[in-house]
Amino acid sequence: MIISSASYSMTSYPSATSQASSRQAGSAQAGGKLSPEEQAQVDKLKARDQQVRQHEQAHLAASGGLATSGASYTYQKGPDGVNYAIGGEVNINTSPGRTPEETIRRAETIRAAALAPADPSGQDRAVAASAEKMAQEARSELAQQSTATPGKGEDSPTADTQKSELERLYNGAAPRSGNLLNAFA
Repeated sequence: MIISSASYSMTSYPSATSQASSRQAGSAQAGGKLSPEEQAQVDKLKARDQQVRQHEQAHLAASGGLATSGASYTYQKGPDGVNYAIGGEVNINTSPGRTPEETIRRAETIRAAALAPADPSGQDRAVAASAEKMAQEARSELAQQSTATPGKGEDSPTADTQKSELERLYNGAAPRSGNLLNAFA
């Protein structure tokens, strides 16, 4: 996965690749038929190709417009001379939003995109964890903003109603019907 200040790449790579395919490609092309071993290798490469493409497509589908490009793939040539995708990546813009609220929405989208494949890789899980951290920091900033602004919301009708109801209670006046619960909720 490529990490930069503005994007993460969600990458899928195989645990091991066969280097025998490049040596065997010549023998399959020369004779036109594949040996049972070569055919088995082609079958494995086809399965891996499908798995990688589905994995990266899941990232793209869940990226919510944060993908900076389509999927890019790493290929391996099979004994049949065909290139098969054995790894891939999707670049996702991970920059914070202009406001804490926007940052939270972006972080949730990034996390969803990272965990979208049926089998998220370790790198995908790391991106999801980073997105969760970004969301937590934005929530913390939002909480600080609301506590740093004393009296915020006092001008709203609900706050006025609750304030006047509390004043009546403290002054010994009977509460208005139906508003007592709202004053304490």
